[in-house]
Amino acid sequence: MSEYWGYHLILDCKSGNNVDDKQNIKKFVKELVKKINMVSVGDPVIEYLAPNDINKAGFSLVQLIETSSIVGHFVDKNGDFYLDIFSCKEFEKDIVIECVKQYFSPFSVKEKYLLRQS
Repeated sequence: MSEYWGYHLILDCKSGNNVDDKQNIKKFVKELVKKINMVSVGDPVIEYLAPNDINKAGFSLVQLIETSSIVGHFVDKNGDFYLDIFSCKEFEKDIVIECVKQYFSPFSVKEKYLLRQS
């Protein structure tokens, strides 16, 4: 048994493509769940938020997984997006980053990986 209770990957991505495409975001999260060997709980919730603030407007994503969640926000104006994956089941962060690059081709990806202790 691991000494860690959970694994938390935080990605700040700059200037991505197709961040304003709800279907692309849905395809991304469904493939991501499979690639990191997680199990979805229901369909992803993807809603357009902050429509009155051009600097923040864009889709937000919540996908529950059996071991916690995948959450993201995608900004229309500049293509920036922010993704958090938290799970009590270990996953490969490099696989997540590869999937992000495949679907959104960000100019840069800044990552922070936290090991949550019990």
